Amino acid sequence: MKAMTDSRSREPPRLPPLRPEHAGQAVAGAGLLFLREEEIRLAQDLLFLAYRDLTRTAEPLLAERGLGRAHHRALHFIGRNPGIAVGALAKLLGITKQSLGRVMTELSAQGLVEQIQSQSDRRRHLLRLTEAGMAFEQALFERQRERLVAAYREAGATAVEGFRRVLRALVEQPKPSPRARSAPSAPTAKQPG
Repeated sequence: MKAMTDSRSREPPRLPPLRPEHAGQAVAGAGLLFLREEEIRLAQDLLFLAYRDLTRTAEPLLAERGLGRAHHRALHFIGRNPGIAVGALAKLLGITKQSLGRVMTELSAQGLVEQIQSQSDRRRHLLRLTEAGMAFEQALFERQRERLVAAYREAGATAVEGFRRVLRALVEQPKPSPRARSAPSAPTAKQPG
């Protein structure tokens, strides 16, 4: 049995270099008919680590205001979708309205977001960034933009398009229904004929 170590003292996993047979391929995965589990696990490693490092660039600005990643995601999507309904934002973020409510209370208290009653349906509340919210969201974006631009330049235009296609496919995959996520039912016995 392996001894457990303190995760804070461990170095991040070292990623293997690109194998020679894949070097120079114009399109990610070109010519591969089957991706081995190790290649898929490496992609998963990279996604987790890229998310960690990309979000880390904005954390100092968020921390100055006592905010976190959930606030950042809300600011980002409200900024990209001015006038988005509270329910639509909760659905987009994959969280409950109650969880979003806590985030929105803090953002509103800091004067970053405002809720406006819909003119067509007074029950709906629409969200938009205030001027201070737009400036703060822009500052967060600028921190992350530098990192994204550097990575895109290093990868090249063809890789950028391939990366975008992979991410879009991950985001747009149909979500399993709650019934599909539950354990499979026991097989039924055949009825005598």
